[in-house]
Amino acid sequence: MASFLQRKLNEQVQREAQRELQSRSVSIEELEEETAPVAVPVATTEDEPEVEPNKSHLSSKLTMLRKALRAKVLRSPDEADQWHRGDADKERIIADRLKALFRQMAQENPQMALPPNEFELLKEAILDDVLGFGAIDPLVRDKSCSEIMVNGADMIYAEHRGKLTESEFVFDDEEHVLWTAQRIVRPLQRQLDRANPMVDARLPDGSRVHIVSQPSALNGTTITIRKFPEKRLTIDDLVNFGSLTRETADFLEACVVARLNMVVSGGTGSGKTTLLNVLSSFIPSSERIVTIEDSAELQLSQRHVVRLETAPPMPNGDGKTGSLAIRDLVRGSLRMRPDRIVVGECRSGEALDMLQAMNTGHDGSLTTVHSNSPRDCIARLETLCLMAGMDLPVFVIRRQIVSAVNLIIQQARLRDGSRKVVQVTEVQGMEGEQVVLQDVFVYKTPGHQGQGYSHEGGGKLEPTGMRPKFLDRFEQYGFRLNSRIFGSAGNNFTR
Repeated sequence: MASFLQRKLNEQVQREAQRELQSRSVSIEELEEETAPVAVPVATTEDEPEVEPNKSHLSSKLTMLRKALRAKVLRSPDEADQWHRGDADKERIIADRLKALFRQMAQENPQMALPPNEFELLKEAILDDVLGFGAIDPLVRDKSCSEIMVNGADMIYAEHRGKLTESEFVFDDEEHVLWTAQRIVRPLQRQLDRANPMVDARLPDGSRVHIVSQPSALNGTTITIRKFPEKRLTIDDLVNFGSLTRETADFLEACVVARLNMVVSGGTGSGKTTLLNVLSSFIPSSERIVTIEDSAELQLSQRHVVRLETAPPMPNGDGKTGSLAIRDLVRGSLRMRPDRIVVGECRSGEALDMLQAMNTGHDGSLTTVHSNSPRDCIARLETLCLMAGMDLPVFVIRRQIVSAVNLIIQQARLRDGSRKVVQVTEVQGMEGEQVVLQDVFVYKTPGHQGQGYSHEGGGKLEPTGMRPKFLDRFEQYGFRLNSRIFGSAGNNFTR
């Protein structure tokens, strides 16, 4: 009975509430808005929207003048290709020509006259265009900037100390971006046009450049620049940065001097080229070194170095004439009597030629490969060898890899943004059809129990206790490494 009365009472209350609601002519939506709890925003770093910086646009008048005059201050499109910003004599030549052109233009049309401060802005902008790299020239000259990404005219990102942020710099329009792109590729005799919308290039300081233009780049011409420090990094720098330990550095130096064939493996932006540069510095200066790259990035300190770079096909040709790929250069380098061959990156069929070189007396060769682990590196090399077009069984290719490669060094960019050597792995041989790998050093963080290396920061590259099979080779080259380098399992090892 009580529950029945309670239901009736509840129904009556609801009817009265509905009549009151109708008398007030309040909609259900309004009632929900009135009674809904107020959400208090919580400030969190991850949820904060990215704030667009104040863009440094020139006025429309200066933009028009910049576009009209930058080509006219040059006697030919390629006149200033070898000139650079900061050369006082060349800057004075361009400034004098600009003043003469502008004086003539102002006489013909007085509306074009500019006050001194605006003319100074125009002069600096044109100097950036014809002697530098347009809107991104300040970033190119900024030593603290490690990467520049142009995602069209209005969006330029820059990396400073590992943090990527949108910059205040902008190009005037798509034509302005293309002007800068052509200035980058023209001195290298490379073509950027509808027939060749993607180009790899480099800046005079060795910085790597990748350009994709329309129609593939939907937001406008995209330019990605990976800058390299002016000071050539040494193994001591990497140790101080925490990229590897002193013990591992001593071990790797012995491996290079003892002419082991080594592959640096890692993902994009993990620091493979930097590590390859440092490893190359251990090569004795008495040896002849041939470097082969898509765009020259390596900066070797030795004198006896032959630097080779791929070449694109000749303009307006059949698309093949004049072209030299990495594979062509690797084969050609074997006729140059090299003591060492250093290939910037194996990404196609040249991997097979590189393995052949390692197997035919060119010990001590170095290269890099994109892969996520030493085991993946072996699989990646197999795939690249198959891209050479040779109808070889996978087992044969695998045997070639095992007999050629002695050591795989895995480089990674960890979750905290740091770049570290995370695995040093020996290629020991084969068991049946499987490649046998043995870790010598593995990066670990406190409490890490999983397989492979830790992806967190704050760890250390630790020995596994396993000594590589090629230790006897070290003594032939004058190295006597302390047994403690390899951990507790090596404590009984003496020389």
